Amino acid sequence: MLAIRAARLFDGRTVTRDPVVLVDAGRIVEKGSPAEVLDLGDATLLPGLVDAHTHLALDASDDPVGRVVAASDDELLDSMRAAARTALAAGITTVRDLGDRGYLSLVLRDELARDPMAGPQVLAAGPPITTSGGHCWFLGGEADGVEGIRAAVRERAERGVDVIKIMATGGELTPGSLADTAQYGPDELRAAVDEAHRHGLPVTAHAHAAGTIVDAVAAGVDTIEHCSYATDEVIGVLRQAGTVVSVTVGADPRFPYPPRLVTLLVEYFQMVARLREAGVPVVCGSDAGIREAKPHGVLPYGVAALVERAGFSPAEALRAATSLAADACGVGDRKGRIAPGYDADLLAVRGDPLTDITALTRVSAVMRTGRLLRSP
Repeated sequence: MLAIRAARLFDGRTVTRDPVVLVDAGRIVEKGSPAEVLDLGDATLLPGLVDAHTHLALDASDDPVGRVVAASDDELLDSMRAAARTALAAGITTVRDLGDRGYLSLVLRDELARDPMAGPQVLAAGPPITTSGGHCWFLGGEADGVEGIRAAVRERAERGVDVIKIMATGGELTPGSLADTAQYGPDELRAAVDEAHRHGLPVTAHAHAAGTIVDAVAAGVDTIEHCSYATDEVIGVLRQAGTVVSVTVGADPRFPYPPRLVTLLVEYFQMVARLREAGVPVVCGSDAGIREAKPHGVLPYGVAALVERAGFSPAEALRAATSLAADACGVGDRKGRIAPGYDADLLAVRGDPLTDITALTRVSAVMRTGRLLRSP
């Protein structure tokens, strides 16, 4: 048994000073006799971060689409392994992968379950469901019409995915696809939700356009990804339904955005601020992999951006990437908190992110299933 001491602890909800956390057999325990003490000094101990939206198959290069299309399965899986290692080193101990090629995220998920020190726990969607020639069609998830969508959901359920991802609108990553344009209507979205829930699977909808967000909420999706063009009316619908919004924020400052996207980001953070003010539940995802500014491991910058650009308190932003994110991803009973019975997936950072949110990028130690990946 290991006793971990730190100057501060954020348990996923509240802050404790001078805490001691006991770890045994990969879990946090309430009491026992520690054989070893790990003193983290002037550090803050937190739950391992939960990235609610990432793409391990995309390599954050200058041409992620071209590379994912050209790579062999073996090459792509090797790249995904490297992305997983990078994420874990940044303190991200759980990821929800919302779009791969050929169900390779399920292969990686099972590998990491056997060797958790090689990467985060992966919650895999497989290829996202999209229209023929639609957003991310190159990942192999094309399906049209109500029956086509039902068949696509059944295929994913049979493969053993953890979540269904549907591209309700177009997106920026795919040439010829428009983020403000619907790809599926109400009937298709209801079919996706009905079939997924029948198989015990949650549904998350990639949805930028206001009308499609409303349709997706009415269809009963469990989470909305991006939510870029949410009007006040849409925010009211989200609040009334209690639908969780996964905002995809954060960029590595070494890779500046082009001017057009800088303008869009200003508007996006204004929308995220309105979601917060309205009481819509918000969790933090990175969308890592889609461009150079979003390398795997970028999530801490997204948490900081919620504070710096959207008016979140540090505690609110940290919850959006720990306890609330774990709940939204369906693993809130064992991830995202430091409490007895929870997995010992932990992150220590130098300093106090409750007063300086950028401390989240200064990793001191990472623990996965009770074993140290990085030591202070």
